[in-house]
Amino acid sequence: MKPVSRILVANRGEIAVRIIKTCRNLGIETVLAMSEADRDSLAARMADRSVCIGPPAPAKSYLDINTIIMAALGSNADAVHPGYGFLAEHPDLGEACGRNGLIFIGPKPDSIRKMGDKLVARKTAMNLDIPVIPGSGLITNLTQGWSEVKKIGFPVLLKAAAGGGGKGMKIVYRPEEMESAFMEASAEARAAFDDDRIYMERFIPNARHIEIQILADCFGNCIHLFERDCSLQRRYQKMIEEAPSNALSTEARQSICEAALNIARSIGYQNAGTVEFVFDLDKNLFYFLEMNTRIQVEHPITEMITGVDLIEQQIRIAAGQELQLSQDRISIRGHAIECRINAECPEAGFRASPGRITKWETPRGEWVRVDTHCFGGYFVPPNYDSLLAKIIVSGENREDAASKTAQALENFQVNGIDTNLQLLSSILAHPHFKSGQTNTSWLETFVCTQGVVNS
Repeated sequence: MKPVSRILVANRGEIAVRIIKTCRNLGIETVLAMSEADRDSLAARMADRSVCIGPPAPAKSYLDINTIIMAALGSNADAVHPGYGFLAEHPDLGEACGRNGLIFIGPKPDSIRKMGDKLVARKTAMNLDIPVIPGSGLITNLTQGWSEVKKIGFPVLLKAAAGGGGKGMKIVYRPEEMESAFMEASAEARAAFDDDRIYMERFIPNARHIEIQILADCFGNCIHLFERDCSLQRRYQKMIEEAPSNALSTEARQSICEAALNIARSIGYQNAGTVEFVFDLDKNLFYFLEMNTRIQVEHPITEMITGVDLIEQQIRIAAGQELQLSQDRISIRGHAIECRINAECPEAGFRASPGRITKWETPRGEWVRVDTHCFGGYFVPPNYDSLLAKIIVSGENREDAASKTAQALENFQVNGIDTNLQLLSSILAHPHFKSGQTNTSWLETFVCTQGVVNS
């Protein structure tokens, strides 16, 4: 077991604030690695110390491994927490930490590599007899793509082998769309991941996106903390998440959670991770999708229904401590909903809206939690993701949680920049959301209905 008394937080925004808060509770000092654009951020104000690691451009700051390692060593940090995004799923950062005597608060680099390659991840699941969506192996050219689509049938989803976050993903409904979609998916994959490898899966239109939160230590203990339903997505970017899912029966929940544990155990996974599945509502079947080897943006709803601080568990596991949680002690308590508040204008094609926040009033109550890095007077820089805050609301059941979430959104006041608050309120007021009759395709149709978006 390695003692951790000081952590370098190699991230920004709300996740940096989130990590710092847990470190404070644990009596651990924090050093924030920040870009020049984040000198006046809330995370910089909260950390025990801040170190500037470069200009606003991520490639010259938050994505520079050597600079982050130097910042950790120069500040005498014991460990590095990458948060999510940026270098969180980059195995080279974990290896660099190991070479320099630093603890990487995340899984082993080998696990990141195995699950980072979507084709390897699919094969891992198949070897465990866990269902995967009917699809292809690596497709290197359009001719091969045509051959595979004849086996799978339209519609198909082209996906980047090294992908994530919706990059390099294209749905193909008809033959005439195939050539342009293939070229676009390859180009996006190359630009985003420096890897243009593509594979193909059958597209399931009436589906839910279900993900299972797991924790695993170096002593062989591996547990799940049930599921999150992340089906309300626009262009594969999640907007509203829930826990638990109203689409799963008790039997389906048990099966999908066990499948997630089997995958984690098979690769000797350690730390927090999320195993993602597609749940076919028409056939009542689930399929393995991928594994995210980091903390998720939507992790707070799991914390809400289980009472477990996932960041704390990440730190303890990375330090070599044994899990003090057992599966029989983890249970679902009520229902939780998370809404992502973004600096964007939905009425203008979701155009980003950087600028100065002139008013910032967040909802309050025992049942609401707001994870944010913003405050009145804060300047939202144009260099990064548009996420401003996350409203996480708990209720006795789904109806109660939804009602309280609607109230929280109404009480959230932001001036000076555009936000998606009104759109989120419209979604929660829709009869389909209230009755739980949505799927992964629903939100795209919803936001394309101009009258609804403007309501």
